[in-house]
Amino acid sequence: MHIRCTLLATAALLLCSTAQARVVAADANGFLLQNTVEVKAPRTLAWQALVGRIDHWWPADHTWFGSAGNLSLSARAGGCFCEIDDDRQVEHMRIVHADPGRLLRMQGGLGPLQGMGWQGALDWIFEELPQGSRITLRYQAGGYSPQDITAFVEVIDKVQAQQLGALASYLASDLTTDMNPAQPAHPPVRRKRRGGPVTAD
Repeated sequence: MHIRCTLLATAALLLCSTAQARVVAADANGFLLQNTVEVKAPRTLAWQALVGRIDHWWPADHTWFGSAGNLSLSARAGGCFCEIDDDRQVEHMRIVHADPGRLLRMQGGLGPLQGMGWQGALDWIFEELPQGSRITLRYQAGGYSPQDITAFVEVIDKVQAQQLGALASYLASDLTTDMNPAQPAHPPVRRKRRGGPVTAD
């Protein structure tokens, strides 16, 4: 497991050097970041790797409790991008828009931005290409800070590039061979009918 994670992290750093990454805008009140990478996997498979296997590829050094295995992502409106380690629990972001294979939008403040009271919209955008797909990670955040954080924005951008690169390297590995792009992108929503049994949509 440790060897696999090390290889994925190394590959992610290599991919980050070729991915398109940029700070679109930044000032004392907020910023807009956009990172893009192209992969050979179809967008349906890339979507599944994001929402169903984030605990397999997310960089462990960008978790609060030191293990990507504690991460989970519920890809439906109101769902949680959470990190659970027994009684230690974090809601990193809340899902507000899920369009399987096309767009996942989360809201919140990642990392130290959460404690600073900053809020943002994080978009994972998937586009089909003739030989794979394009994944764009877009983060727009703002808030108040007694200190100017514009110099810190470059660091946030590099972290975002690393996270996107980790997903790309996972998709380029042989660890996705058991994934089926034809399978549903997320589990069915279970609903209880009045006076009847629980059914799945």
